[in-house]
Amino acid sequence: MAEQTPHGVITQSDIETQRELIGLDEINSGQEFHSQIYEDAIRNFALSIGDDNPLYCDADYAKSTCWKGGVAPQIMTAVINTPLKGQRIPKEIKKKTYGLFKGCQTFVSGGTWHWYQPIVPGDKIYSFEGEESMQVKESEFGGTTVHIVHRYVKFNQRAEVIGVYRMLRILSERKEAKKKGKYKDLELGQYDDDAIAEINANYLNETPRGAEPRLWEDINEGDELKTLQKGPLTMTDIILTHCAGYGFAPYRMLATSRIAAKDRAKMPRMYINNARGIPDTAARVHWDTQAAKEVGNPEAYDWGLLREFWLYHAISDWMGDDAFVVSMHDEIRKFNYLGDFQILSGKVLKKYQDEGMNLVDVFVYAINQRGEETATAKATISLPSKGERCTLPKVPEDLKTKAAEFMAEHNRLTSGG
Repeated sequence: MAEQTPHGVITQSDIETQRELIGLDEINSGQEFHSQIYEDAIRNFALSIGDDNPLYCDADYAKSTCWKGGVAPQIMTAVINTPLKGQRIPKEIKKKTYGLFKGCQTFVSGGTWHWYQPIVPGDKIYSFEGEESMQVKESEFGGTTVHIVHRYVKFNQRAEVIGVYRMLRILSERKEAKKKGKYKDLELGQYDDDAIAEINANYLNETPRGAEPRLWEDINEGDELKTLQKGPLTMTDIILTHCAGYGFAPYRMLATSRIAAKDRAKMPRMYINNARGIPDTAARVHWDTQAAKEVGNPEAYDWGLLREFWLYHAISDWMGDDAFVVSMHDEIRKFNYLGDFQILSGKVLKKYQDEGMNLVDVFVYAINQRGEETATAKATISLPSKGERCTLPKVPEDLKTKAAEFMAEHNRLTSGG
């Protein structure tokens, strides 16, 4: 009888099997909360992450901008997907790699976006995906960890590439994280009326750059970005992250009733009994304090993607409506627990021209109430010049070709060809 792999333990066998997935692309057949985009979806996404920029929230205002209509925050690309039909990885590899790293804790630790054009109302977004790289490391917190970069290539119904996302997942051994309990004595956020009044007053003074173009000629290296507040983090913030559209694919972490039962039948390891013996999603560490303590944390904590949303918000608030984010690389450095308060600041690192674009590189970082740096991002922005619109980046030819192939196969299969 074959020896069973221990639950929640990283094994050398799983590591070697995981390597067989590197470099293989397949369709993304997941149905996200958003698949086709309209003004309402854009507005609700923006408001759910705390961004009230009229470019995203007022369709009439958006018509008066250089985009001549509504555009989505570029980071919204992360929560849009229409099921794509077509090429999958070979069945024998799929079967062999199914269920790797069972029971291990997974953290999204950041990623890198490259964007090529905006998403506009009426667009459907499809994607193909695959594992791009893997590293094995030793972590002070979780023992052995596996760092996996997963690439998503997003394109619309016209096979035009919208963007590429490289997500970094860190897998750790669940029992090691619980045993070491590095953060069990951490001082959590606590606020009196005066502190909340100061936070509220600062919120009321925040405004996006908006309609006043931030011209490339007016930028200097070393310029400071204005600050942006986020928090103190509440369970409502976590709920609104899901209202924005996160967490619906591929595991439907918000499944309930009959749908949850079907998911448990397919993926039993994604459900763990609570104190009353009721199976519930392992993702409840983001809103259930007891579940968070079971994996070595003192309190429930946010999703890594939520801070990606926040970092992008700080950048878009500064750059103005006429600019375009070419790329953004972010790193999630520390947990953001319920009650934590973040201030996002930044500066201009570099100003230059490349491939017909007027570019600036900016660095943004989040500091919590304990003075800890919890997340960072480096972004490249295409800014307008005097009398000219900003220039969009060119799509790499290999991505254009591959997106066209995937879209053609999808169209053939859906038309019955």
